[in-house]
Amino acid sequence: MNNYPHPIIAREGWPFLGIATAFAALATFFAGAWSIPLWIIALFILQFFRDPARVIPQNPNAVLSPADGRIVVVEKTQDPYAGREALKISVFMNVFNVHSNRAPVDGKIENMQYFPGKFVNADLDKASIENERNALTITAVNGQTVTCVQVAGLIARRILCYVKTGDMLMRGQRYGFIRFGSRVDVYLPLTAIPKVTVGDKVSATETILAEF
Repeated sequence: MNNYPHPIIAREGWPFLGIATAFAALATFFAGAWSIPLWIIALFILQFFRDPARVIPQNPNAVLSPADGRIVVVEKTQDPYAGREALKISVFMNVFNVHSNRAPVDGKIENMQYFPGKFVNADLDKASIENERNALTITAVNGQTVTCVQVAGLIARRILCYVKTGDMLMRGQRYGFIRFGSRVDVYLPLTAIPKVTVGDKVSATETILAEF
C-alpha cells in the first residue's frame, strides 16, 4: 500500500531550494565556475528535502518506524508523556536522512504536547528530555498506547507537525517534518516485542520497529 500525497521533494524545502538555485544560477551567469560551491549547496538542499513514497507493511501488529535514520536506543524506561513504564525506541536522523515523519500506527491522537527546549546533539540520550520536542499520545486501533515524540537536534530549529488532538492517523501517513538533524522517540507498551537493535539503519514506514 502506498500513502503519499506530496511530490517527491518535500514541500517544506521548496523555498530553500528555490533560493539556493536562484543564487547559483545568478552566480553562474556573473562568475562562471566560481558558482560551483553554490551549486553544491543547492544539491545538498535537494537531497535533504527529498521525500520518496514508501510501501506500508501489511502486518496489523506492526509498529512502523516514524523516520529514516539509525536506532540509538532500545530500552525499558518511563514514558513522561503518558505516565507509564514503556519500551522506548529512538531513531536518530542525520542531515543525510529523509526528515519527513510518518505515523507508526493506525489510531487516534489523544493528546499533543509541545515543549520548548535546548538544541543539544539529538544523538545524546539527554536530548529526549532537554531539547525542543513535540509529543503525540496515540491510542492505536487495538487499544494500545503509543507515544511518538519529535525531538529537535543540534542544528534543527523547527519542528513541524500537521496534526492535532482528536485526529485519526493511518500507518505511514506523513504528519510532520524536522529541519536539519533530529530524532524521533517512540514509547510502546512493555509487552511490545522489539524488532530492531541499537545501530540498525531504518526507513520510515517500511521498517518494523516492534510488534504488539
